[in-house]
Amino acid sequence: MNILILGCGWIGEAFAAKLCAEGHRVYATTTKEEKYQRLKDAGIFAILCDFDQPVNPSDFPQEVDYVLNSVPAIRRLSAEQIQQRFARVVEVLGNTSYRKHIFLSSVGIYPDIDGVFDEESTILTDSNLALAEEYMRVLPHTIIYRLGGLFGENRVLAKYFENKICAIGLQPANFIHLRDVLEILDQGFKKLPVGEFYNIVTPEHPLKKEVVLSSAQKYGFALPVSFDKQADFQKTVSGRKVENALQYTFLYPSPLDF
Repeated sequence: MNILILGCGWIGEAFAAKLCAEGHRVYATTTKEEKYQRLKDAGIFAILCDFDQPVNPSDFPQEVDYVLNSVPAIRRLSAEQIQQRFARVVEVLGNTSYRKHIFLSSVGIYPDIDGVFDEESTILTDSNLALAEEYMRVLPHTIIYRLGGLFGENRVLAKYFENKICAIGLQPANFIHLRDVLEILDQGFKKLPVGEFYNIVTPEHPLKKEVVLSSAQKYGFALPVSFDKQADFQKTVSGRKVENALQYTFLYPSPLDF
């Protein structure tokens, strides 16, 4: 199997390592020289590419089985910058033959208000995430994953609030563990129909305060100085659709397990 990973960040690099270990051929883009060399040393066909600059489609493979696209729709960029970034992604993939393309978006596309959100819920149509999804939906054979907050390995929630005020403690946790993302990517390429959206979050949603306390105890981080009620909207994102479609059993069903 051949796979192209666009924007080989934390998830992309972990997925590339998994695929290489299974004997697959992996192509991956990065904007950084240091990572370019690291990917090459790991047996990955690395491509130096910045989608904020003009791209040369001939730098990319003409045919692969799958494309994992984790080029980010960064919030601080202007709409024009997002349009240019993803128009270049469309240019590259328009010159590459593939069977299936998964684009990684975020549950941040849903508004921060009280409610339970699934794939049919109203999204923030004026957001950079919505603009990026709009560009990616025009590509053939596309699936969009809207990921929850990403944790695993050295990403531990308690670490980010040591001796600080935690203003998000009373919100439900819409999180996902890296290992579950990798498994759902693998199964998604093999089994899921194209043209669909899927929220990728754990089935359980404890309060973030509980996750902070649990992970602090588990990994030895200092506690926050306080839990502020400043941002306590009750937003819960459902991942039932992908769970049912794949008959998937989560490795980490609750963020308390991370």
